[in-house]
Amino acid sequence: MKEYMDNRELSWLKFNDRVLKQANDTNVPLAERLTFISIYQTNLDEFFRVRMGFLYDQMLFYPAMREGKSDMTSEEQLKACFRKVRVLNKKKDHYYKKVMSDIKAATGFEIIPVKDVTHKSDRKALDDFFDNRILPLLSPQKISKRTPFPFLNNGELYIIAQLESKKGKRKMGTVSIANAQDERLIPLPGQPGHFVLAEDLILSKLPELFRKDKVVKSSLVRCTRSADIEEDDYTLEEHADYRTLMENMIRQRRKLHPMRLEYTPGLEDLELDMLAHFLDIDKRQMFVSESPFDFSFVFTIQKMLKYQYPQLFYKPLVPKNSPMVANTTPMIRQIQKHDIFLAYPFESMAPFLRLLDEAAVDPNVRSIKMTLYRVASNSRVVRSLIRAADNGKEVVALVELRARFDEQNNIGWSKELEAAGVHVIYGLSGLKVHSKLCLITVKNDEGISYVTQIGTGNYNEKTAQLYTDMCLMSADQDIGEEANVVFSQLLQGETVTHTDHLFVAPNCMITKICERIDKQIEIAKAGGKGYCAFKCNAITSKQMILKLIEASQAGVEIDLVVRGICCLIPGVRGYTDNIRVRSIVGRYLEHSRIYIFGERDKDPEVYISSADLMTRNLVRRVEVAAPILDAGIKATILRMYECMLEDNVKASQLGPDKAYKRVKNKKPHMNSQEHFFEKKI
Repeated sequence: MKEYMDNRELSWLKFNDRVLKQANDTNVPLAERLTFISIYQTNLDEFFRVRMGFLYDQMLFYPAMREGKSDMTSEEQLKACFRKVRVLNKKKDHYYKKVMSDIKAATGFEIIPVKDVTHKSDRKALDDFFDNRILPLLSPQKISKRTPFPFLNNGELYIIAQLESKKGKRKMGTVSIANAQDERLIPLPGQPGHFVLAEDLILSKLPELFRKDKVVKSSLVRCTRSADIEEDDYTLEEHADYRTLMENMIRQRRKLHPMRLEYTPGLEDLELDMLAHFLDIDKRQMFVSESPFDFSFVFTIQKMLKYQYPQLFYKPLVPKNSPMVANTTPMIRQIQKHDIFLAYPFESMAPFLRLLDEAAVDPNVRSIKMTLYRVASNSRVVRSLIRAADNGKEVVALVELRARFDEQNNIGWSKELEAAGVHVIYGLSGLKVHSKLCLITVKNDEGISYVTQIGTGNYNEKTAQLYTDMCLMSADQDIGEEANVVFSQLLQGETVTHTDHLFVAPNCMITKICERIDKQIEIAKAGGKGYCAFKCNAITSKQMILKLIEASQAGVEIDLVVRGICCLIPGVRGYTDNIRVRSIVGRYLEHSRIYIFGERDKDPEVYISSADLMTRNLVRRVEVAAPILDAGIKATILRMYECMLEDNVKASQLGPDKAYKRVKNKKPHMNSQEHFFEKKI
């Protein structure tokens, strides 16, 4: 393993560790810490489904292949990740118990084990609840030659019971409890503020479900299945379309190989061996947990507590109206006068939504073209496009059906858009369209002009309140013309091969980034101060890593704000001496991407982008980065970046030892996310 590079999967686990540590941070309000435990678990579920699923397949088909940064085989990476996850899960269990104990002390609210319910009225209430609301939904079964072990659906909860007949014969019983999970928290009427979990109640009722046998041991289990499946694994049937292929792929994904089995204490080695056999997994893929597998119930807890105990939650922060936007002037007319910049969630997404609403009815608007990667389940954006089509405008929507785990939502919207007369396309073979690009074509007496919106985040009203993202709306005709070429090429199933203003992956992004880094290398070699800075979610591209190392060796100063995976290790003598890496994990998910080339006082080039510095973004996706040409907007973005570098509340610094340490100094506290809300951006 090269000392200046880290393994991608292990780096991601370090990120999820930083998320989990928020649950033990006294600066985070008590009830909000439950959210970070839930995010940790959800993140880990997806990690096993996607990354571990990929490595598992690679281990089967290419066992000798080694990862290019750490020189580890797939099997070595899997083993290393399994070891790390065990450590993290113990920490998760500890944090969950501590947070729930602190909530009990602060509010009296408590989830108690069913065995500790002693009041007769509460026992009667639980019995009635089970008999009337749960029992009709259960189908307990004993495993035998005639009743084989059931298929475990991804993410659903099951009970495994060790049974013993009157003759002393051991059997295994199973109960699927997925249908009985609608009401996870069951209140105890005799103890206000006290609850039991539905799965715990079902566990306590196993003797009633298996009346002819003795229940010796029992455990909750949950299976996580691989989601590593691509459209290349399928061939379209004659007369079938691409959307049909994706629907078939989603159905098939539910049946892929198990990657992980979680279980609660209670099973003996024999039962674990049997489960490993039934699921065809290694026991290294089995993880014991002393906290719930599914933390979706924490949002119910928070809803109960929020009104009475507001001090246990974040102070409400309301997105500001952008000072660049006038409420009484049509958006297109404002953008034609000057570029408009929005920073979510600190500023409202409303001006962009207003732009779409107005464009849908503006008689001068001839067409709206837009890429849709992830949209809200009740999307105002899509409704505006449908309204535009109803008004006779040409509307082109590129709906990316391969947006992982959003495929079903996007398939539904694609059908609705098509029914409204929108021209829907599904992207390119082998390339996901991940760009956030909207082009509005205007025709009036003065001719044809463009209004272009380029963003770092999805067209999703919900995530615009939870993720930090940036939005540029511009009437610059050079940008508009190149955006039009992007759409023209996509409509023909092709990609842009030349641009002068935009960076457009896969052909015109990484080369342009490297050209600008080379310019800073030349400045440094000539005795000047070369400088580059990037903010993104991940850095994994080996080409980019080697270029940044080259720049560091030439004396270029480099700042990187990387939320998640960072395979580049800073501060390694002779390689990355001039590189600094920090990660910000706070109340909002850091999601914006910024590229900066040159010192602030030397009028640097600044771009915002949809692309991380990952191989998949730079060479396997259609991505767009836009130059910031307005001096005021450029100054704003540079100021925001400097605040992130000054964050000493939510930032962690990556060291040459490959470990992250929270930034601590004697400077005034700077929580960059809260600062952007409290101060004018």
